[in-house]
Amino acid sequence: MMEPHLKTDVTIVGAGLVGMAAAVAFDQAGYQVALVDSQTQPVPSYSDEDWDQRIYAISPNNMQWLSQLGVWPLLDTKRIAEMQSMEIWGDTGAQPLQLHAEDVSANCLGFIVEERLLKDALLKSIQASNIRVIERHRCLSVQSSPQLTQLKLANQQVIDSTLLLAADGANSWVRQQLVVGVQHKDYEQTAIVANFVTEQSHANIARQWFTHDAAGRSAVLAWLPLPDNKISIVWSAPTEYAKSLLQLSADAFTHEVMQAGGGALGTMSLMGQPTGFPLALKHVSDSVKSSVVLVGDAAHRVHPMAGQGVNLGFRDVIDLLNLLSSKHVYQAINDAALLKQYARVRKADLLNMVTLTNGLYHLFESSYTVVKSARNWGLAAANQQTLRKLLVANAISL
Repeated sequence: MMEPHLKTDVTIVGAGLVGMAAAVAFDQAGYQVALVDSQTQPVPSYSDEDWDQRIYAISPNNMQWLSQLGVWPLLDTKRIAEMQSMEIWGDTGAQPLQLHAEDVSANCLGFIVEERLLKDALLKSIQASNIRVIERHRCLSVQSSPQLTQLKLANQQVIDSTLLLAADGANSWVRQQLVVGVQHKDYEQTAIVANFVTEQSHANIARQWFTHDAAGRSAVLAWLPLPDNKISIVWSAPTEYAKSLLQLSADAFTHEVMQAGGGALGTMSLMGQPTGFPLALKHVSDSVKSSVVLVGDAAHRVHPMAGQGVNLGFRDVIDLLNLLSSKHVYQAINDAALLKQYARVRKADLLNMVTLTNGLYHLFESSYTVVKSARNWGLAAANQQTLRKLLVANAISL
């Protein structure tokens, strides 16, 4: 039965990966949690030969966090691939930059996981918890003060919470209602995602190529290892070129992918249909407003070349909970000083990632000869052991 007026410690709007993980984490930290989403979360179903096109590279630190929450052990390990190394190719055909987990005595650089696999595990964790799940009712209004946040739903239910987390995606409704400023940059690129079976083993190596199309516009092609001889690709290409690729037949598209990757894994066979989504850089001017904290894509969206989007979202939740765990016993979880400290910590982390991805985008976008020479020299120089260790450490630090 619906409670017309619900009071809780934490309300989370949005049941994506970050929102669901936040709900589990706050529940396990001892808070009363309500998870609100306008849609019902379907129970994922798939066969052994059916692979999700939405793939994430989960960092080792975030894997450990999900393990502590009891989520990771619920995953089917046969559908997870470890990324042991990474090869990054410039546009001259010279030797790639090679990053190995063993350079910093790590077990791996990350874990390649399907979105629906993670969602399924998170859903099971939520069902086994005390989390109140409110689905199929859209939000009508949200009001936030330093004392509490009040959320009204279309079914006339009212939820008062000490803290509200907006985890409702890149086009966040909560963010729009609170008029939080957003910095936006359209990359004028589309990311094409698709899965393939390959003739040769990928050897648990992620491969990435910075290339240019016939008009000289930059593109980034990534091959991520899946279990057995399977890979998932993300091809971030100028939008018009991406549209032309998506209109190709399966055989023609596969040929283009093989050619762009230099035939590194031999003959390839497409699994399912490729799909695309537009790319943009977004980040809010402030991730905190009164008793509301924006997390995940609601707070930031970066270029997929770094593969860190969902990792950043998980880090939002981890850092917030770490701060709350160290608060004074008389401090509320929406204490202004605490939330300002959280905003500062996350802004620094995000700035590093935005600087990296945006800088790489512009570096490889340029068609000037001097810039091309400098960037490819930089890739070659980075193969020096000391610099390589630094790059690997940064890659797995999230």
